[in-house]
Amino acid sequence: MIYKRIRDLREDKDITQTKMSEYLNISQRSYSHFENGTRGIPTDVLIRIADFHGVSIDYLLERTSRKEINK
Repeated sequence: MIYKRIRDLREDKDITQTKMSEYLNISQRSYSHFENGTRGIPTDVLIRIADFHGVSIDYLLERTSRKEINK
């Protein structure tokens, strides 16, 4: 699921939810809801998450298992 992927990417970089939420300019509570799947992720936030981690939105949405962005 998308929620597991964004959590796994964050944990792989050893970043706290607080640091991610600061980067995204949202509250930690909102970010926590995204990772728990209790709220949908707005498109603009999804784009910033993908950019931060250097992955494609298709990877986050589980349309592909490739993390790399096609160039």
